[in-house]
Amino acid sequence: MQNKHTRAIPAATLEQLRLGIQQSIEQLAPYKLNLSTEERRETFKMGEKSLAFVKKAYEFSQQNAQFRPPYLDMEEFGVDFSDAESLVGLRNLVEQLQSMLDNIITVAGGEALQSALLFYGSVRVAAQQGLPGAKPIFDELRTRFPGGKRSTNTSA
Repeated sequence: MQNKHTRAIPAATLEQLRLGIQQSIEQLAPYKLNLSTEERRETFKMGEKSLAFVKKAYEFSQQNAQFRPPYLDMEEFGVDFSDAESLVGLRNLVEQLQSMLDNIITVAGGEALQSALLFYGSVRVAAQQGLPGAKPIFDELRTRFPGGKRSTNTSA
């Protein structure tokens, strides 16, 4: 299998990304809403089609006051619509970032695991042949082997 992930992402780039994401989280923190599973399930969901509907309804409601029910708070409607519309664009950017991260993690992680398995197999053979220093490495890796048996020894 050909190695696809061949360029290391510089530490400075990763730190800049981390700081930017952390800053974004901090900027949104005052507006954070905590929803229970029940609340999330019961709340209307606005997708691409419903966004167009809401936009047109908001425009019409501003231009046609005679059709507004007296209990419709236009200021709140405006705040909700404006933020929802703006955040959908941000969410799309975050989804692009997440997709990029997922792809890099999948490839880099898979290739790293493949390399680790090659080394593990090599050190296992070396340990079986009694080569000096191989057994402690093999024993340590064996306890961490994905899907392998875990050590039940709790004394350390």
